[in-house]
Amino acid sequence: MPDAYVLSGTLISDGHTFADSVVAVAGGRIAYAGPRSGFSAAGFRGARELRLPPGGSILPGLVDLHCHGAAGGGFPTGDSRACRAAVGFLHRSGTTTLLASLVSAPAEELVRGIGVLRPLADEGLIAGIHAEGPFLSRARCGAQNPEWLRNPDPALLRRLLDAAGGTLKTMTYAPELPGAAELVSMLTGNGVTPSLGHTDAGDRTTADSLTGAAQSLRAGGAARASGAAGAGTGPRPTVTHLFNGMPPLHHRSPGPVAACLRLAAAGTVAVELIGDGVHLDPGTVRMVFGLVGADNIALVTDSMAATGLPDGDYELGPSAVVVRDGVASLKSNGALAGGTATLLEVVRRTIEAGVAPADAVKAATLVPARILGLETEIGSLRAGMRADIVAVDRDFGLVEVLRGGQPLVRPAARIRA
Repeated sequence: MPDAYVLSGTLISDGHTFADSVVAVAGGRIAYAGPRSGFSAAGFRGARELRLPPGGSILPGLVDLHCHGAAGGGFPTGDSRACRAAVGFLHRSGTTTLLASLVSAPAEELVRGIGVLRPLADEGLIAGIHAEGPFLSRARCGAQNPEWLRNPDPALLRRLLDAAGGTLKTMTYAPELPGAAELVSMLTGNGVTPSLGHTDAGDRTTADSLTGAAQSLRAGGAARASGAAGAGTGPRPTVTHLFNGMPPLHHRSPGPVAACLRLAAAGTVAVELIGDGVHLDPGTVRMVFGLVGADNIALVTDSMAATGLPDGDYELGPSAVVVRDGVASLKSNGALAGGTATLLEVVRRTIEAGVAPADAVKAATLVPARILGLETEIGSLRAGMRADIVAVDRDFGLVEVLRGGQPLVRPAARIRA
């Protein structure tokens, strides 16, 4: 059977864990996913068997909503070849679906960057583009160059939307800036998910903006059918890397963190967490999962060009970055400048933080797939869905990746007839 594969192990999908399971793939689609007792091998004689080590698990392909590059290629500054190399590395690392993230820059550079990434989206190599700025707070710029931050500008946003041709999927914005409400309305009206972040806003401003964004998205996305019932299945805004790029939670000044946690617990928004052990303490990651639930969390990497490479000197957009012991920081002021972990490494560290494996996997698969409106195609292991699959060992080390039913890591042996 050409392009047919069979994997056996523990199946982790949709927030559940199923021991002694089989996933069978044919023609780029999942043909069967379930208990071994219900699988008929007779229909798969001649298929290739992808063997997992004892204790291995089968996961849906991982989905990263916030990623600036890898393997020496940065999406904000890379040319097409460098960007394609970064995407290929990420696919082979288990991130079978991703948004390519830009950073704040002059208008012409943003348009150029979109022009480089748009063909990758048109080819299906990435799911679209995430613009992290430029409508962000100077007070909470983080690794963003404050020189290029500005108040919301409808004319500039229109240029970006036109350049993207429907491939701009999310945009990070600060709700306290003049014109932010109009920006959100323009984003939702053009099918772009607003993602609140890099903000110095208070609790009330944050809550009002996110609630309004959620209402606009629901109104505009009423016709979008969800592939699974339950919490967080419809369109909703997100929060760009919760805690990072915003004031800390204080008991007399709760700021944006309190509002984001409250709205996430209600299912109104989904919060990004960079669970790499650098951007957040493991106890913080564990706390957020306990407070708002996996249905309302999207694990992300915020990865940059150094991901997959040794320590050294790199760039994030126009800014010089140094990586030491796997931690990326700006040379100018030492601010954290993105991550260097893959999403599978983030999942593993989230589990090490005390989060149940099924919850960590859900936050890196089904939740971000729902945010992209792709939950009937990716993010779960169910018959009929695209065969994006990650196989791991008992320690969540990478064993194999299938993307669209094609193995990316290692050869497989044929099942004997």
